[in-house]
Amino acid sequence: MKLCVALDLPTMEENIKLAKSLKEYDIWLKVGFRSYIRDGKKIIEELKSINQNFKIFLDLKLYDIPNTMSDAASEIAELGIDMFNIHISSGKTAMRNVMQRLANIKNRPLVLGVSVLTSFNNKEFKAIYGASIEKRSLEFAKAAYECKIDGVVCSAYESKDIKDATDDTFITLTPGIRPFGEDSNDQKRVADIKMAKENMVDIIVVGRPIYLSDDPVQVVKDIILHPISRS
Repeated sequence: MKLCVALDLPTMEENIKLAKSLKEYDIWLKVGFRSYIRDGKKIIEELKSINQNFKIFLDLKLYDIPNTMSDAASEIAELGIDMFNIHISSGKTAMRNVMQRLANIKNRPLVLGVSVLTSFNNKEFKAIYGASIEKRSLEFAKAAYECKIDGVVCSAYESKDIKDATDDTFITLTPGIRPFGEDSNDQKRVADIKMAKENMVDIIVVGRPIYLSDDPVQVVKDIILHPISRS
């Protein structure tokens, strides 16, 4: 299980400072809407200059008509990032088009499909998608798998069922992880590291418990070295 640190701080300078403090670690770094809209590709370049081995996850959750998504995916691949995501609910045509557009790119980035946002509870989700989270997340994951997407963004609650319904190599990435029982904030379906591991999550995304800590480096050390409980 790999750690992905969410760079969601108010300024690029703060994000870069955090990344520099973690340069010796074999981790993923997530660049989301806020950071990318504000800082553009400059932040990608800065992060790579700190440590070429950092893996960059560009979290933009593409959702548009198939041709627009394919064009955007092609441009994203030129940024030198390692992974990005698209909404599965954009449909099979869009997912297939994205993967076809990337097929001939050497060392193409991984593509993950967003299944169900972890901010949803069942009532809110059903009002929009007409089914339970459990039912629809599995359907979404199967659709993404059929379209040759590399994996899905899901909660730890769905990860094992998704693996069972697809393949052990089908990546599951889980946001909103609260490693040692921290506050869930705006996330509804959160999990700790123990639960994520039990449910075969491949990549955990941790943000606020790291960057709001008095000692972010120590939290990262604890996650990597003592993943079940602090020692």
